[in-house]
Amino acid sequence: MSDETRRLGDYHDQEKEADRVLREVYTALRDKGYNPISQLVGYLLSGDPAYITSHMGARNLIRRLERDELLEELLKQYVQRLELSSHDG
Repeated sequence: MSDETRRLGDYHDQEKEADRVLREVYTALRDKGYNPISQLVGYLLSGDPAYITSHMGARNLIRRLERDELLEELLKQYVQRLELSSHDG
């Protein structure tokens, strides 16, 4: 076992990619008349890509990333909003 810290690639690029994927998938789901939140939750919980429309290539796009990467991005954005709102009040 090594004492060196492992590096997981360029984290900043990974964050940007997760944000882009979530935005594009959200738009595709909304365009098709689905509730994007419900569909994304279904996908994130089950891993079943059938929750995501193929419109605009959304199903293929979301499968490029691991679900934990998507969850991490969602949580990061939520916490950032909490922190911003706590500074405003």
